Amino acid sequence: MTGEGSAIRKGRKFDKVLEGARLVFLRDGFEGASVDDIAREAGVSKATLYNYFPDKRVLFVEVATRECRRQADEAEALVDLSAPPEVVLPEAARRIIAFSLSDFGRNVFRISVAESERFPELGREFYENGPALLRERLGGYLTGAVARGELKVDDIDLAADQFAELCKAFIFPCACLGVKQTFDQAAQDRVAKGAVEMFLARYGVARPTGAG
Repeated sequence: MTGEGSAIRKGRKFDKVLEGARLVFLRDGFEGASVDDIAREAGVSKATLYNYFPDKRVLFVEVATRECRRQADEAEALVDLSAPPEVVLPEAARRIIAFSLSDFGRNVFRISVAESERFPELGREFYENGPALLRERLGGYLTGAVARGELKVDDIDLAADQFAELCKAFIFPCACLGVKQTFDQAAQDRVAKGAVEMFLARYGVARPTGAG
């Protein structure tokens, strides 16, 4: 696939192509995923795949943005959003960290940055369905927590962005720059715990003595 004519075209096999690409990208990463493997997994011809996605990068970012949204929906379904921050934020931190460290998460970030000048729509698409979506979902929870008196936050969007960045401390730049490829669970838990503690130190509301 080339960078020329990178507009996405829709058709009746569009979803099949995306699902096949998702499986291959998650399994093999961006560089390891071949057009032949994607077409085979999707059950379509290479000509059909090229017709929908003339550029593999565009296909990858389309899959990635849908994967970001899928994971956000899954997280909301698994977490009781009426639970206190001490319960919800650690789980949110673990999920943010896990995605940031995944081959998929790192690859889509690198590609979006690398191609942002030639294909600015790739960066915008990933931003809207990655960081901006996280801000929206996390901000919704923070708004509820403020209304329940569990947090004191004046700028919800800024607080959501700050929490997301706290979850990337040390591990994200190391992973993206190739300084270190893997982080054990203890390392991930350390960052998650620090992110939650710092966030609550800034925005938490002290409970009365003896409160449950």
